[in-house]
Amino acid sequence: MNDGLEITSMRESADTVVGILKSLANSDRLLILCHLSQQELNVSQIEEITQIHQPTLSQQLMMLRKSDVVNTRRDGKQIFYSIKDEKMVQVLNTLYALYCPQV
Repeated sequence: MNDGLEITSMRESADTVVGILKSLANSDRLLILCHLSQQELNVSQIEEITQIHQPTLSQQLMMLRKSDVVNTRRDGKQIFYSIKDEKMVQVLNTLYALYCPQV
């Protein structure tokens, strides 16, 4: 009977991982998340750093909110974004170490 519980747990984890991978499966979203893994940023900062302009930026940020991988915080007129789960930061750091050239 223990195998049944393990399979259920694995299925739930698999659904979570698929959601995370879907959020990473777009170059704009991946770039946004890479920068957010370093620090909280507002929309203007994200646009400046990533060179992703409106309306594409708004669309990708909306997808990240729908995927539930980012937190938002309003300060006056500005909305700040940060990564919700530290595990996502670990995934991004691993991808960076594997695929980004080390200077």
